[in-house]
Amino acid sequence: MEIKRVFDILELYKNDYSELTDAFSYKDKGDWVNFSAQDYYKYSHLFACGLINLGFKKGEKIVTMSQSLPHWNIADMGISLAGMVHIPIYTTLGPQELDYILRHSEARIIIVSDAGLYKKLKPVADKIDAIEQIYTFHHIEGITNWVSVIQDAQEKESVLMAELEKRKQEIQEDDLHTIIYTSGTTGNPKGVMISHKNIMSNALAVRDIIPIDHGQKALSFLPLCHIYERMLNYAFQIKGISVYYAESLGTIVNDLKDIKPHLFNSVPRLLEKFYDRIMSIGKDLKGIKRWIFFWAVRLGTKYSENGKNSGFYNLKLSIARKLVFKKWIVAFGGNIVAVVSGGASLQVRLAKLYTAAGIRICEGYGLSETSPVLSVNPMDWENARLGTVGPIIDGVTIKIAEDGEILAKGPNVMMGYYKDPETTKTVIDEDGWFHTGDIGEFVEDKYLKITDRKKEIFKTSSGKYIAPQVIENKFKSSSIIEQLMIVGENEKFVSALISPNFNYLHRFASKHKIRYRDNAELITFPEIIKKVQKEIDSVNETLGEHEKIKRFRLVCEEWSQQTGELSPTLKLRRNKIYTKYDNILTEIYGHGADKTEDMGKDKESTSIESRITNGMRKLMNIKSDKD
Repeated sequence: MEIKRVFDILELYKNDYSELTDAFSYKDKGDWVNFSAQDYYKYSHLFACGLINLGFKKGEKIVTMSQSLPHWNIADMGISLAGMVHIPIYTTLGPQELDYILRHSEARIIIVSDAGLYKKLKPVADKIDAIEQIYTFHHIEGITNWVSVIQDAQEKESVLMAELEKRKQEIQEDDLHTIIYTSGTTGNPKGVMISHKNIMSNALAVRDIIPIDHGQKALSFLPLCHIYERMLNYAFQIKGISVYYAESLGTIVNDLKDIKPHLFNSVPRLLEKFYDRIMSIGKDLKGIKRWIFFWAVRLGTKYSENGKNSGFYNLKLSIARKLVFKKWIVAFGGNIVAVVSGGASLQVRLAKLYTAAGIRICEGYGLSETSPVLSVNPMDWENARLGTVGPIIDGVTIKIAEDGEILAKGPNVMMGYYKDPETTKTVIDEDGWFHTGDIGEFVEDKYLKITDRKKEIFKTSSGKYIAPQVIENKFKSSSIIEQLMIVGENEKFVSALISPNFNYLHRFASKHKIRYRDNAELITFPEIIKKVQKEIDSVNETLGEHEKIKRFRLVCEEWSQQTGELSPTLKLRRNKIYTKYDNILTEIYGHGADKTEDMGKDKESTSIESRITNGMRKLMNIKSDKD
């Protein structure tokens, strides 16, 4: 059958996948709860009838704020069937952003998953006259549950089903399906309008690239309000793949062991977390086991970018897989075929290492405005290159502008920004090209490679261009650095603000008998600063003179979505970080140059005495590495 509208997927569950007992699953009180294909089809239609029963008309807006649950999928399909517009929002949003989105979207009702989100959202919703009702997915005493919408519809099901069929016939592929509010690293979120055609063309284009099929399992742990996870969930549904929703990010390791998935979607930061966890295990090993572990890791990072390795390398790799990497596969559940990575750039070193270990990384690229995928690396090595985001998907055209910006055209490009035609004109030109804001290039005239964000490139006071993400990405495999942000716009030199990996620092402090009251005191110890300086020095060796980090400052806070430094997609919110650490930036560039005990000094301005001291510190670092 031809799939043009999102809800056309339901016919596959009725006709092709009706035997599927675990179409969707989630964990409740320690047990997995399954929703069958028949459940999905039946309750999606009943929820659509319930919305019609409530008086909703085509085009009206409904907001959901929920963890990933099968309930979300049913609500999503019901909203789609009845011709309404689904607006899913992140559970981590603060009151100001919630107020803006609820007012801007003109939503009539909201569905939240649990009591915590209800308490968070209700005070905001109470101030907005357009909000008529808040429903919950989970049963909470005294709060209206979404099941009541379905129950009310069942009383006059035949009449409502007839009306629903009329509605379905009226819905066209170019109609608005959803509004995705961007995470807003700067300013208010923008409402990206996505039609049925936008997102279905994308799901169908990546369908054959997904290396698993009906009867196999995918673990989902990214938010369903994220366009990347949502579109791939649609693609999974088209293929009849069972989707299991992780309980939380903290339960992923156990969830992998529980369900033994064949695939999961990830963002680079989570793959880096997995890497850090594995490395910490390796560092606890002793003697020959430790040597073999790190020999295998070094070997893995030399894996060929095109998958074509020498016979001798493959022989060594087979040994490494038997001795070390087979345990990594077990940690990922034992059945893993591939991990799809998107949302940001993955360090090529990690892509090589995971692939060498037998965990194939299929890295892709896209934006909310492109529904989202523009390019992706498939499993087929003839059409894949590690270190790139792969070839362009079918139906999409990409060109590189004179200034290096990636421009895109295709059926997946958004309808525009909701209530904002002027901003829409700034990103979609008269010829229909969407300006991504990303800088890139083609490798071998086929594979797209992202090099930076256009709007984040800045100049130093000497007129030299700095691409911060290129430098920041070099620290992604660091054990001691959790997050790093490059600064120095219009300044004499480049510096960095660093949120360290405090778990690592606590272990390091214990090993070296460093006593401290709190993290604020811990980051002041010379031993800690020297460890970080060594990481900086190592990366500086790979950079041009004008790009080198001359100074850095450690901060005592862990950066997160909750505290505002990271967006829901785990990107740096640069403006907020600049504001939060304005005093530190002033100290670095305003009057910090005269200090002789400056962590990460500008080496060009240091005295002979301090140079000798730095030389001694390097010798000390060499010794400590041997311990």
